[in-house]
Amino acid sequence: MIAIGCDHAGVEMKKAIIEALTEKGFELKDLGTDGEPCDYPVMAEKLCKEILAGSCEKGILICGTGIGMSIAANKFKGIRAALCSDSFSTKFTRLHNDANVMCMGARTLGPGLACELAEIFLTTEFEGGRHQRRVDLITAIENNN
Repeated sequence: MIAIGCDHAGVEMKKAIIEALTEKGFELKDLGTDGEPCDYPVMAEKLCKEILAGSCEKGILICGTGIGMSIAANKFKGIRAALCSDSFSTKFTRLHNDANVMCMGARTLGPGLACELAEIFLTTEFEGGRHQRRVDLITAIENNN
């Protein structure tokens, strides 16, 4: 199960991503918003709690730029959120960083590219190996602060 959430700036992009990913067989849990004004940190918290509880494997967050969502999501221990705006970075945040949340900007990306990036994020597996050591170092920093 993939969690997806947005603030009011990301509603249309969220709808496009849900439609595209559902057609490809992904199961998504829509956490809102459906247009009502809301604060992006509230949506980030809602989505991160779903992942940390184990009810969703990964998440997609959308706000105007994606920056606010990524900052808010990364406040949660166990969340590795990445701002994704191109295919190379999106692929490598999964391959090397084992990111579990992708963040995108509805005002910086078109819906076609956003759908493409979401699919890359969800289908790229973590390489492990030497990268696992680095993810473990990030986790150690997180645990010590």
